[in-house]
This record gives sequence, C-alpha cells and structure tokens, in this order.
Amino acid sequence: MTLEILTPEQTLFSGDVYGVQLPGISGLFEVLDKHAPLVSALKAGHLKILKDKSNTEIFSIQGGFVEVLNNKTIVLVEGASKK
Repeated sequence: MTLEILTPEQTLFSGDVYGVQLPGISGLFEVLDKHAPLVSALKAGHLKILKDKSNTEIFSIQGGFVEVLNNKTIVLVEGASKK
C-alpha cells in the first residue's frame, strides 16, 4: 500500500508500507494493504507507520483527515513531528 502524510507546509512521508495506525475521533484504527475505501477525521495523537511487520516509525500529529482509495492512503494533518 502507498502512504502519504501531508501538512500544509510539506510532505512528511511518502512510500510503500505494510500498514498505518491512526488516531480516529472514536479511537485508534488500522489501515492495511487492500483496505476498503474510507474517509475519516483524525484527532491529535500518535500515527504509527508499519513499514513491515517489525519496522515502525511514529509521528505525533494534530487533527486532520485520512482518505483510503485504490490501495493508496493519504493523511492530511494540520501539523506533525517525528517521535
């Protein structure tokens, strides 16, 4: 699956990943390869990129949105920093 994490100022991450864990308004959820189409609001919290089954990268994000379509996940956030 292709993942892009975007802020108004820059692209924080772009590449192929195994999955991503996101802080949804109602709680954490995970998007994996070939996930069904989805649009969701995100709250401030931790976003975890699952590069493969044992390699992860974590960002602290402010609120935003995620769109999943055609095995591509785009995360739009107001701001983020790598942990």
